[in-house]
Amino acid sequence: MNLPLIPAPAATTTPDGMFVIRDGLGVAVQAADLTDLAARFVEDVRIDAGIELSVGGSPGVTVLVDNSGIDEIAPASGLRADGNESADERHGLEVTSAGVRVWGPTAEAVHRGLTSLRQLITAYAQDGSSELPALRVIDGPRFAWRGLSLDVARTFHGPAEVRRVIEMCSLYKLNVLHLHLTDDQGWRIEVPSRPALTGVGAAAAIGDRPGGYYTQAELAELVAYAAERFVTVVPEIDMPGHTSAVFRACPELAPAELRSIELGNGASLQLSTLDPDRPETWAFVEDVLDAVIPQFPQSAYVHIGGDEAFGMSDEAHAAFVERAVALVRARGKRVVGWQEIARASISRDEVVQYWMDVHEVDSMDADAMSAMIPAELLPILVEGLKKAAYDAPRAIAQGSPLLVSPTSWLYFDRPHADASSDPAQDELRQRVGLPFYPATSIRDGIEWDPVENTPGVESDAQIAGVEAAIWCETIATAEELELMLLPRLPGAAEKSWTRQTPTDWSDYSTRLAHQSATWHRRTWTFLRSDQIPWPRP
Repeated sequence: MNLPLIPAPAATTTPDGMFVIRDGLGVAVQAADLTDLAARFVEDVRIDAGIELSVGGSPGVTVLVDNSGIDEIAPASGLRADGNESADERHGLEVTSAGVRVWGPTAEAVHRGLTSLRQLITAYAQDGSSELPALRVIDGPRFAWRGLSLDVARTFHGPAEVRRVIEMCSLYKLNVLHLHLTDDQGWRIEVPSRPALTGVGAAAAIGDRPGGYYTQAELAELVAYAAERFVTVVPEIDMPGHTSAVFRACPELAPAELRSIELGNGASLQLSTLDPDRPETWAFVEDVLDAVIPQFPQSAYVHIGGDEAFGMSDEAHAAFVERAVALVRARGKRVVGWQEIARASISRDEVVQYWMDVHEVDSMDADAMSAMIPAELLPILVEGLKKAAYDAPRAIAQGSPLLVSPTSWLYFDRPHADASSDPAQDELRQRVGLPFYPATSIRDGIEWDPVENTPGVESDAQIAGVEAAIWCETIATAEELELMLLPRLPGAAEKSWTRQTPTDWSDYSTRLAHQSATWHRRTWTFLRSDQIPWPRP
């Protein structure tokens, strides 16, 4: 029996029998620190399946801390964003005619098991109850870092929408939300010693979209909301490029002559960067790090960007990266950066985020690229792509693990190739997504492998984890954001968690179809791909 679970579990047996989940059943907790977790599970089942369980009462589900059987599968490879490398997410789930048991060695492991149970209850729910088949699952992730990078600079997505994204991540066992908090278009985090960053730098977004920023109180609430669902929020402060918002707010940091190229869509590309030779630059960087790091107490990492430092010499870029890394380390944190940071001298302590699939350039739409990219920008991009081919091998040679985020499979700002079965939605589908990227289908998103398709990588041991990314040049609203995330996000979860490769499309599409019941009940927008056998809502 193929269970309607995403990600697919590592080991499953399905003996004869069943157990019915119905209103009034209790969730028995055998450790006090699982009580809040069980209460959240009860609330999620109420929302997703319309079934009213309770903590305590007549037990139907028992949750406990136990490590029985988890050694049947290997521990996860890679690194954890919270730095807790001893954490263990392996867990067990058993359904018999007598009831349901969920166990694991930690509260986080139990949460992952309850997440599988929640998906099963929702998939089999009908007329106020859910008839679960007898089963035994032992499961755990392939990679320890499984994430989503969310661009809130080009379009500011407020706290309510970010909470919805956190809920999506948690449902599919993604454990990192990487917030891209700064870029040319806007600055989204408070730095009390530099009030102009939010007073001026946060005022704008792309085109006429409204600006905004997260107050310290709002960020604290988001970080706590994520932590309750075992998602670590990692901040990104993009530098030394992508700093137009910084220069608007702090003109004293800008070069004497600002250079930029208008892209014709309300946005411009900056060709000016922070200068590593100026003392003012490092005073600014230290102020920012001192303000940002305490707002993300669960994260062991700070993402420093490091990408697309157009107009900067290789030597200056390397000098900037190396000093920024040292400043982050001095504050007790580790560095993540886009793949360009591998051009500097870094160590095995830094994580390099691989994103540029240089082989994909040949398949890009040349006409669309010419329409979107000014002629004066093309040689700059070509030069960058030539250098990019050496980034992943150079990172590996320096011992730095790769965080795998290839444009080909994990950039969710690509146009959807699948048509929507809803004509009104199909019109929206054709408007969002960067048009120079080849459109990709939902199937494309699961027919690849993080090791086999990453240059220079030979084993899981060289990979820190897997992270999808969604950029918002063409995404202006929460509806558009969710349309581009779903149903792609479960595919990213499948590739970062599930050990079985390759992924069978027929099996996966059937499992994916079952997820729509939750999406409808939570009012999440999703592409109603005509390639998926969706059930009637």
